[in-house]
Amino acid sequence: MTEQHHYDESKIKTLSSLEHIRKRPGMYIGRLGSGSDPDDGIYILLKEVIDNAVDEYIMGCGKQIEIAVEATGRCRVRDYGRGIPLGKVVECVSVINTGAKYNTEVFQFSVGLNGVGTKAVNALSAQFRVCSFREGRYKQADFVCGELIQEEEGQSSEKNGTLVEFLPDQQLFPSFTFDLSYVDQRLWRYAYLNAGLRLALTCPDEAEGKAKKKLYYSEKGLPDLLERELDGRGIYPAIQHKEHALEFAFTHTDEYTENYYSFVNGTYTSEGGTHLSAFREGILKGVNEFSGKKYTGEDVRDGLVGILAVKVQEPVFESQTKNKLGNTDIRAWIVNAVREAVATHLYKQPETAEVLLSKVQRNERIRKELQTVRKEAKAQAKKVAFKIPQLKDCKYHPQRGNASKPGEENMVFITEGQSAAGSIVSSRDPMTQAVFSLKGKPMNVFGQRLDLLYKNEEMYALMQSLNVEDSVADLRFDRVILATDADVDGLHIRNLLLTFFLHYFEQLIRQGHVYILETPIFRARNKQKTIYCYSEREKDEAVAALKGESSGNVEVTRFKGLGEISPPEFKQFIGLDMRIQQVRIDNLAEVYGLLEFYMGKNTPDRRQYIMEHLTLRPV
Repeated sequence: MTEQHHYDESKIKTLSSLEHIRKRPGMYIGRLGSGSDPDDGIYILLKEVIDNAVDEYIMGCGKQIEIAVEATGRCRVRDYGRGIPLGKVVECVSVINTGAKYNTEVFQFSVGLNGVGTKAVNALSAQFRVCSFREGRYKQADFVCGELIQEEEGQSSEKNGTLVEFLPDQQLFPSFTFDLSYVDQRLWRYAYLNAGLRLALTCPDEAEGKAKKKLYYSEKGLPDLLERELDGRGIYPAIQHKEHALEFAFTHTDEYTENYYSFVNGTYTSEGGTHLSAFREGILKGVNEFSGKKYTGEDVRDGLVGILAVKVQEPVFESQTKNKLGNTDIRAWIVNAVREAVATHLYKQPETAEVLLSKVQRNERIRKELQTVRKEAKAQAKKVAFKIPQLKDCKYHPQRGNASKPGEENMVFITEGQSAAGSIVSSRDPMTQAVFSLKGKPMNVFGQRLDLLYKNEEMYALMQSLNVEDSVADLRFDRVILATDADVDGLHIRNLLLTFFLHYFEQLIRQGHVYILETPIFRARNKQKTIYCYSEREKDEAVAALKGESSGNVEVTRFKGLGEISPPEFKQFIGLDMRIQQVRIDNLAEVYGLLEFYMGKNTPDRRQYIMEHLTLRPV
């Protein structure tokens, strides 16, 4: 028997708690990443530590949390809660399934019920320190890559609480950096979800070259968050409700899609779950109970922006990263509580009720008008062709509502014109890569009614290709990739497409389906080597490198459009090394303001802005 088939007791391995986390980090924190994405692991590590500090506040212990993020990536979190019991400090940060959060007398509502959070931070950090202060004494433990190095204890004059310091391991997070805008967004969410909690962040100020301090505090909580997101676009004062384990606030805008921010025990559930579906149902039942009508969910919720926060003693999440809640036992309770609160508020606030019902009736009227337009559009489409002529489809598509496994995602490239489409079609993988080619510049749909989708042939074809007419959950692709030329016209087309998605199908962007393809602007080469460059800086560096390697001439080609890149070359730019940027929304109010300025009817203002910011480059 060969060595590779020799299977006995010696081949069985037992990993310690932290060794297993280091061996399989994706099981515990999802993706690793470099910090360029808000879901990257370094932010999950920081979140896990802050979560523990916030849990202390929820239990009524400590009203302030101090956070520091250094330029080196070292993080420090100090809370003023009860402090970890000194005899269990080491176990609480190094032994999985150890912690007080299994005890509902100590922590009634906690995210970290699996007993893994801080242990994962310890295991995935090059350096980790925990120090607990309790009743005039302290206990400190230091770890390196999850291994205990030293511990000490003694007298202390510090206030009760816990201090955690960690430096993510460069071997696991190569070249990582914290994007402070992502940290800022997370801390504001903590403040809005925990009215009265004060968070202080100390971080580097690149402009000043020194550390700066920022405070996060919300007096009202969720209503403050809703006001920040809408920036005055709500058509009536927010309907809000707060009780021990449930808090929500919502209003309507004059826009089309419905948008929600849902949280469980302080954690943002980006994919929703049973609590969100119950909230949506409760709003519908509350409106119908008050009005005595039988409005549809679509009519009641179109244009609604809502925020929901629930506290659950034993939350069941569909993954360790806690993006979606799975508890079914809370559904009936949330539906009834929301229904009663909404109906009661409408009875007490007749002016709000009048505006809300007017919005619902307008939604109903538009929906019925669209039914006729839809039938005409579909009938016309059948007469023209059974297939969508602009779409070169792929063979694989994910099942409804389920994303494909990592590495198996399918995608559609939206290109401008037949020339660019030809290069992608010739070099794509027909199993997972589809191409939709625009005939020209798409229409600017900002401020247009929904029926335009059915009257404009190209917009209708794009909607049908994506299969999002009835629901974004029906999307036929994991990724929608905008592939436009790297010139002024290409940028304009990209902005028009982004306006299309933001105006009609904002959830596609919110759920992370829309991307922008980066393709090289320059090709620098000599007889031995070819380098593709995505910026002027990369081109200059490539030319210098090629000249240093050889005494021959360096040829530089500027690609004016995607169609100028040959299919054999293009294949590498949409393969394993494809460079794409995910389109994200940080703030609803900012999105609307940007669209109104750049895509609205204020042409003189835009012209003035261009003239003031125009930069002339030397020829």
